[in-house]
Amino acid sequence: MTDDPVLHLLRRDLECELTENILPYWLAAVDETHGGFVGLITTDEVAHADAPKGAVLVARILWTFAAAYRALGRDAYLVAAERALDSLRTHLLDLVHGGVYWMVEADGAPNDSRKHVYAQAFAIYALSEHARATGDRESLRLAVDLFRLVERHAHDATHGGYSEAFTRDWAPLADARLSDVDADERKSMNTHLHLVEAYANLLRVWPDPLVRRRLTELLEIFIAHVVDADAGHLRLFFDDDWTPRGSTVSYGHDIEASWLLLDAADALGDSALRARLAPLCLRVAETVRREALDDVGGIFNERRADGTVDTDKDWWPQAEAIVGFLCAYRESGRAELRDAGAGTWAFVRRHVCDARHGEWLRRVSRDGVPRPGHEKAGPWKCPYHDARACLEIMARVAAEREAVDAVRRLA
Repeated sequence: MTDDPVLHLLRRDLECELTENILPYWLAAVDETHGGFVGLITTDEVAHADAPKGAVLVARILWTFAAAYRALGRDAYLVAAERALDSLRTHLLDLVHGGVYWMVEADGAPNDSRKHVYAQAFAIYALSEHARATGDRESLRLAVDLFRLVERHAHDATHGGYSEAFTRDWAPLADARLSDVDADERKSMNTHLHLVEAYANLLRVWPDPLVRRRLTELLEIFIAHVVDADAGHLRLFFDDDWTPRGSTVSYGHDIEASWLLLDAADALGDSALRARLAPLCLRVAETVRREALDDVGGIFNERRADGTVDTDKDWWPQAEAIVGFLCAYRESGRAELRDAGAGTWAFVRRHVCDARHGEWLRRVSRDGVPRPGHEKAGPWKCPYHDARACLEIMARVAAEREAVDAVRRLA
């Protein structure tokens, strides 16, 4: 990435989107009755105060406002982060067996007490970000406790990686699916990718040798088993010994991983490992650009196992594509990747951003028509992907500008 006017315009747009459209929506989504934030807002903008609340939603809101506070220093973001933190600590943490529940009722009573490693990862990610933004030692302690629980109960010492799901008291659970649309397999790319980001963030505030070893192990697993270098895609599901299962391609996860893996290697400070990851990540980003980038902007959701393509455009692959393509541009200098990221944002601004009510729509058709029946906020619909895309571009373009300015001062 260079001192490119296209990127500076993009940075300006996305900071405005973050501060004027995304975050104000979530600042207004508070649950005045039970505390925290509401668990469901439907497309008619009705907040359902009696809806259950998922650990993933609460953790992602906590991460978002902590990260926004760290970047911008606005008091309102800190207040929102503390509100989400209180909800996580008061209702979602299991004080008997440890870990976070998958889902609780609006009043905090456990609704689904499974201990899915995916949810633990997001809690670690969020708590470590709060500690990073505020210096809060209790948030760091909770993040470390969750890390140790995952290591004690879920780490696979034989094949590497982690088992997916457990009962409340950490007994292995036969059905490991995150949702009804997922395959019931022993290991998933998705859980391991979010452990990568969680452990990378934890390492930034707690440089413990075991976190470093496990994060390195995770990146080696992606190189050896998850990234299909020939196809330029991520494999999604596996047996215990990392034998691949299924052939669906998730373009959103492909482009998300293409930058998260490099970000984790940067957190490790391991230049040799990063050098091995970089060509794989660039290959994946190029494949998404070639196969999934639509002529009218935005990327398709996925290629199904039967070879057909879901050409709808969910909000989160678009957010990840903005970051992933621009990260690939920085790695390669290829202008077509910069244009893919900027073009994706142009599609999002026209069709996915909800300029009337705030936030982004969950799902639109290929040509940008909103799909009915999809929530604006819920167990999976949250500010994490879109807010993070804004924050990442803001930080990356600012860093590049500072580097260019430094060179000019020395010239």
